[in-house]
Order: sequence, then structure tokens, then C-alpha cells
Amino acid sequence: MKREFIEYLQARPESTLAVATILKTEGSTPRKAGTTMIVHPDGSIFGTIGGGRAENEIRLSALEALMKKEAFRRIDVDLNDDVAMKEGMVCGGHLDVWIETQNAGVQ
Repeated sequence: MKREFIEYLQARPESTLAVATILKTEGSTPRKAGTTMIVHPDGSIFGTIGGGRAENEIRLSALEALMKKEAFRRIDVDLNDDVAMKEGMVCGGHLDVWIETQNAGVQ
């Protein structure tokens, strides 16, 4: 994780948020493994996973994890499907993403 993300998190030790990190990629993806994005309960973000549909899908999954008070979740984002083709996306691959929540009331 980059220094800017560590500093961002250290400045918000009591904040409720989710950290999404790309674990692995296959094919053409907007960002590669190790890329991180922070998602707040209001939907705002710090950082980027690459924008577009992939980022929105990850953001929505992170919001759901926060709402359900999940400590973590792992998702696969498929950029090879028919929706991607119809949207004219230039990327075509998979993102394996780890989402971990902080202070989401996890028991």
C-alpha cells in the first residue's frame, strides 16, 4: 500500500470505511495487483481502481459489506462479459479483489 494510503488511514483511526485491494488480475485490466481504493459509507472514495464499471462494481460491493457489517469479502470482477462489450470497454479481463472493512461494527 502506498504511503499516501497509509497516512490517509492513520489520520482516520475511528472512521468507518472499506479498503478494496486488487489481489490478482488476468487479461487487460485498468489497474494491476496491489492497487487500493478506500470507500466511505456515503459512497465517496479515496484513490482509484481504474474507473468505469469495474470501479463502480467494487465500490458498490464495498458499500454492501459496510452495510452488512462484514469484516471482509472477496469478489471477482469480470470485464469480459456482454455488458462490457455493449459499453465499449477496452479492458477485457478479471479482477480478484479483497475488501476489508474498518470500524463497521463487526462483532
